[in-house]
Formats: sequence, structure tokens, C-alpha cells
Amino acid sequence: MEGTKIKIAVLSGKGGTGKTLVAVNLAAIAKNSVYIDCDVEEPNGHLFFKPEQLKRHDISVKIPVVDEKLCTGCRSCVAFCKFNALAYINHKLMVFDEICHSCGGCSLFCPEKALSEREKVIGVVQNGKSEDVRVISGIMNVGETSGVPIIKEILKYANEYQDITVIDCPPGSACTVMESIKDADYCILVAEPTLFGVHNLNMVHDLVTLFNKPYGVVLNKCVQSENPAETYCTEKNINVLGKILFDNELGTINSNGLIAIRQSDKYFDVFNQLLHKVSEEVQHETVVNP
Repeated sequence: MEGTKIKIAVLSGKGGTGKTLVAVNLAAIAKNSVYIDCDVEEPNGHLFFKPEQLKRHDISVKIPVVDEKLCTGCRSCVAFCKFNALAYINHKLMVFDEICHSCGGCSLFCPEKALSEREKVIGVVQNGKSEDVRVISGIMNVGETSGVPIIKEILKYANEYQDITVIDCPPGSACTVMESIKDADYCILVAEPTLFGVHNLNMVHDLVTLFNKPYGVVLNKCVQSENPAETYCTEKNINVLGKILFDNELGTINSNGLIAIRQSDKYFDVFNQLLHKVSEEVQHETVVNP
């Protein structure tokens, strides 16, 4: 796989499942890799990596601005906007930038050229290094409604520095997750061994199937008892890449903001084996679906 540019997306049906644990440790064990945190509403991968040599830059979107002297109140822009970001009230055009999707259509449709655009900062990109891992994080400003523009920007870093990129997706299966996995070569679905975990696994399983992505499952927080998520994988003929046991040592490492493979030989072996399995899966997919 050396010399091959691959993107591995890690996702889960909800927060707290262990998605960031898997993504951070895979990026760290891969070495000379890129870790991209697409969970822009609550990025926390950088808390573990503690990247140095940080560079930051703002991310902006374009928001319409009305020239009231030119606006005739024809409402062409209001009729065009399917997100209801414009309204004509009391002889005045109002713009609700919180729900504007910055498509620019209203400006194009205005027959009086009364609409122009301004830049609005919605977040930042943070770029740094942790040992031999390039760490890219998108951070959305509080109150913004969509992190998709930030995710599009940070995914431009995929494979820019190294061969392996690990994408830490937002939780769930919404449009931000779709944007995060759309160019991924392989998806890892992280699930808890409970009935609720099965419900969340089913969500992301449907998503990667819809996107026709190769995938496998990592079962996290496993105990020596019934495992509905593993049963689900068996029934659906889903490949289980690995099982991570519920472990106080791992919990302590995580709660201290440390990276397991850098603290524990046991977890170095666990994630090293997982990386090799994923590498084999990607190589297989390359042969079967070149």
C-alpha cells in the first residue's frame, strides 16, 4: 500500500461511541499520516494530538446584501429561495443569514440587481503537527447552522501531505457525514454492543451502502456477554474488523487526553492489527473494483 493515496473515514451513529478513539489511534499508528477532524461542531481530536506549529485561517461564506434603493419588492428572490432565508415584510427585504445556504441564486434572479454578497466568517481551520501526524481540525462558530463549507475546505488537505488520511466524521448520518465520506476509499463503522448501538449502526450501515462504499465494523466497549451489534453484523454478513474490550486502562488513558498507542503496548498491538486489516481490505477493493 506504500505510495498509494488512501482515505479512511471513521463514523458512528451517535457521539460517544468511540469514533474519535479509533480515528486518532489509527492516524497515530499509521505514522506520516493526516488526521482530519470533520466533527466541526465539537472537534476533540486535537485534544489528544495536542498539535504544534499551529496555523489558523478563517472560513467564510457569501451572504446576500440588499440595496434598498434598487429593490422594487418584486419578491423574485423570495420565491427562489427554498430555505426561506429571504422575506419581504413591510416594504422591506429581510435576509436571515443564519439559514442562508450561500448558493448565490437570489442575486442571480434579482431583475433589478439589488442584491450583492458579503463575506461572513463561520469558523476556522487549524493545521498543526503531532510527532509525524499532520492534524487538521475544522471548528465551526457557535450558532452557525451548517458545517458543510468548513468540511469541504478541510478535506482539501486529504493526502496533501502523506499517503494515508484518516477522516474523523461527525456523529450520525446527516449531510455533514455524507460530505465527509463521499470521497473516502474505505469506511470504518464504530458501534457499541447494545440494542441502542444496533440502531445507530443500522443508520450508518444504510448510509455507506447508499454511497456504495467498502466498509467494516469495529465493535467498541465489548464485555463478556450478549453482543447484539455483533449479532447484527453476522446476520447482515458484515465484516467485523476488530473488537475493543471495555477496559479501565483505556478509559483512564482517554480521560487524561492521551493517545492509547503511545501509552500502551497492548493498544499499540490492537490498533496495529486493525490498520493491517483495513489495509488488506483496501488492497482487496483495489483489486476487485480497480
